[in-house]
Amino acid sequence: MITVILVIHIMIAIALVVVVLMQRSEGGALGMGGGGGGGGFLTGRGTANLLTRTTAVLAICFFLTSIGLTLLANTGQRRGSAFDGAGTPPAATDTKGGESGQQPAPPANGGGGLLDDLEKGRAPLPRVPGNR
Repeated sequence: MITVILVIHIMIAIALVVVVLMQRSEGGALGMGGGGGGGGFLTGRGTANLLTRTTAVLAICFFLTSIGLTLLANTGQRRGSAFDGAGTPPAATDTKGGESGQQPAPPANGGGGLLDDLEKGRAPLPRVPGNR
């Protein structure tokens, strides 16, 4: 269902871009069919009204498909923030791949991470390529 609406949404977006680019600019400097007479394809007041209405209809369809895609994408997901589980440490796993339910033992040296090891001189410094 989402794929069908997404394809329709992309086709509406392309059509909207084409219709907007076909319209004559107000200044006339950038419009392709702008100044100087000639019986061009898109001249006259009737065509301008048609393009304006087509742009409005395509814009409404674009917004409706955008809202529909948003509603369909949010169905079936749990509600909440990305920061809900930020303070909890990950569960420890044993060698068999299952959760052991126990917290890992702290290191024997009492230190935490790489920064502590670097400050105490226990961890080797990373090598930079190209330097000897």
